[in-house]
Amino acid sequence: MLYQIISLLLDVAVGLVSGACLLRLYMQFQRIPMSARAGNPLGPFIFSLTDWIVLPLRKVLPTMGLVDTASLAAAFLLELAQFSILWLLQGAVQNMGVVVVLAVFGVVRIGLSTLTGLVLISALLSWVQTRSSMAEWLDRLVAPWLAPVRRVLPLFGGIDLSPLALLLALQIVALLLNALQGFAVMAVAV
Repeated sequence: MLYQIISLLLDVAVGLVSGACLLRLYMQFQRIPMSARAGNPLGPFIFSLTDWIVLPLRKVLPTMGLVDTASLAAAFLLELAQFSILWLLQGAVQNMGVVVVLAVFGVVRIGLSTLTGLVLISALLSWVQTRSSMAEWLDRLVAPWLAPVRRVLPLFGGIDLSPLALLLALQIVALLLNALQGFAVMAVAV
């Protein structure tokens, strides 16, 4: 039971900070201003969650074009630390390759969860027709993912079902990711 409690606490804490690192990476990739003065209310929150790990990594890892490698590395290192702690608590020290595989899949899973959350919040805000800056930057983050779905899926009675279709696709990708993770772990464990 203690292991489950520690696992839950680590999952929540690491998931929050890793998700913020990936959101920071994606917002910089999309060139969305991160300051509160630019109208991004979550920018300061994201910075406060991630600066402690991203800024030291940025001294070592240069940005590659629009990709903030320090934020990506921070998310990976956090996932690696989480799975290492859980692995050690179980007493399984012999094959750390499995931990690396779990960390890679953990980063992808956090990315999928973050995108799912963004799509849900954006869809909810679109229903209430808010004119907030948060709705604007959320739309900028979600629009590249919804655009291909909107090209294929027409409006039904004036209602845009593309967020629902994207959420369904993300759930299918998550299921496939779980299966792929199982195969990868078995391959490394052998």
